[in-house]
This record gives sequence, C-alpha cells and structure tokens, in this order.
Amino acid sequence: MKVAFFDTKTYDKTFFETQNEDYHYKFAFFETRLTDHSVVLAKNFDVVCVFVRDEINAYVVKKLLEYNVKMIALRCAGYNNIDFTHINNDLKVVNVPAYSPYAVAEFTVSMMLTLNRKIHKAYNRTRDMNFSLHGLLGFDMHNKTIGIIGTGKIAKVLIKILKGYGCHIVAYDIHEDKSFAKEMDYTYTSLDHLFATSDIISLHCPLTKETEYIINQDSILKMKDHVMIINTGRGKLINTLDLIEGLKNNKVGAAGLDVYEEESEYFYEDYSERVIQDDVLTRLIGFPNVLITSHQAFFTNEALINITQTTLTSIYELQHNKPLTNQVIFDF
Repeated sequence: MKVAFFDTKTYDKTFFETQNEDYHYKFAFFETRLTDHSVVLAKNFDVVCVFVRDEINAYVVKKLLEYNVKMIALRCAGYNNIDFTHINNDLKVVNVPAYSPYAVAEFTVSMMLTLNRKIHKAYNRTRDMNFSLHGLLGFDMHNKTIGIIGTGKIAKVLIKILKGYGCHIVAYDIHEDKSFAKEMDYTYTSLDHLFATSDIISLHCPLTKETEYIINQDSILKMKDHVMIINTGRGKLINTLDLIEGLKNNKVGAAGLDVYEEESEYFYEDYSERVIQDDVLTRLIGFPNVLITSHQAFFTNEALINITQTTLTSIYELQHNKPLTNQVIFDF
C-alpha cells in the first residue's frame, strides 16, 4: 500500500514511520496541504492521509477518483473539510473518532485555570523580576457553574475533572446521556438557561449547520456578565467579531481559544518573523484576557500514538477488504 501524507510536520513523520515497522507500507510525506493545486501529488497512491487544514473540495475528490485513490484517511476526528457530494463507493473516508479525550479535556481545564488565575501574566511578570500581585486576582473554581455544550467523550472526561474541583455542571446536547448525568450528578438544560447561569462555558459539540456560530451576539447578551468562554472544538462555533464586541464591553470576561474560524492560514506555522494579515486574529491576540493556542489540545504522546495506530489499522482493513471500523458515512 502506498500512502501520501499531506500537511505533514516532523512529528507526523516520526510517529507514522515508527508504527509502520509492523506494516511496511510505502510512505511519502508532503509538507503542502492537499488542495486543487497539490492534488496531482496523489497520483499513483492508494491512500491520501490528511489533516484539518487540507481542502478536499469537489475538484479534489474528482481528481482522487481519476487517480484511483481508494481512501481518504483523516488523522483527526472532524471531516467538515471534505465535500462528500461526489464521493462514491470507490473512495472511502475514514477518521480517528477519539484519539484522546483526556488530552483535550485536560487542556480545556488548563485554559480555564490559566485565564482564571492569570498564570500566563504571572509567568511573564516574574521573568522581568516583577513580583506584584496587582491584577492577578482570580476566583475559586469550587461551587462555580460550568456550562458544557456537547457531552461526547471529551466532555464526559471534562465533567469528571470539573466535578473533582467541586463545580456545578449544566449541559446541553441534542442527544442527552441521562444515565451519565445521573451518575455524575449534573443536569441537562436549555441553551438559554445554560447561557444565563454559567460562570464558564466550554464548547465540545461538532460543527454543523445548527451549531455554526452558536456563540454570537444574541447568545452573549444572554450570558452572565464577565463570563469565561472556552473553545477547544471548532473555530466556527464562535462568531469572532461578536466575541470581540463582548470582550470590548466587558460582557465576556475572558476567552480561551484553541481554535479560530480562519485558522487554516496560520495555525501550525511559524509567523514570528512575518506580518500577520488577519486583523481579526491580531485584535484577539491583543486582548490581555484572551488566551490563544494553536489547535494543540490534542497534542499529547498518547494521542499521536492512537492517531497513528487507528489510521494504519484503517489502511490495513482496506488492504485486506475488511469492514472499515472508522468509516465516515455522510448522509445527505
């Protein structure tokens, strides 16, 4: 089996080559993203392995079919960057549905604590020999109400962690897990009630037509003053311009963003010596109460091992005509 990797970094190559010792597949690693212009690189490959920034639009799908590529293997959970309109049974799509819920849940809590206790500010101050506590006042997590939107695997781990802090949990999900809610002693509620009662709101729902911009001007107005918003899900769950307005008028007290709706141009790249042309992103970074990270919540050793093993297992299943355990079936 010949596999073309797109948008690859050094850690992708390291982990996949190590795990490939058990499979002996032929790998080619391309730094470029899979797009209209780079799809020609997929010629003569059985599988293309892609990530969140690759653009698998209708044209790319058409060319992959022409090149007799048999599978698109996403080394991530989300697949909103794939146009399924022209995908047929000749081209399979697989993903990694749960590479490490612990990685993302733990990172989410770290964002909450960092923003609350101003740890990032304290770190920068002490490096300048400034040991003042002015402006570093936080609050106890104990007894605070945390609103969780989406209660899948990641959110369930997060809820367990937050329960350890003594937090009260309210949740919203179109598919309520009432058994788990009873076990962990939290309640499902409406979005409006969640917005109105939560001290911190954390987003863990998939990006769909229904959830796109679930955080917007109207929903922010329903929230508590000085609410903290955390997004380790998908960038377009938040209308960024509306969030900025909320930050400017102090309705939103803090925001932790591991994702950004226009992240594909910048995230995972080094722009330290270049000028960022995205004025919205630059504005966000300028807020002292905003913490932005580069879509790294998943980035643990355990997660990368699981991503690698799951992806290679999918390729093995394809090679041996076995049912694809993690096949993505898109229903129109």
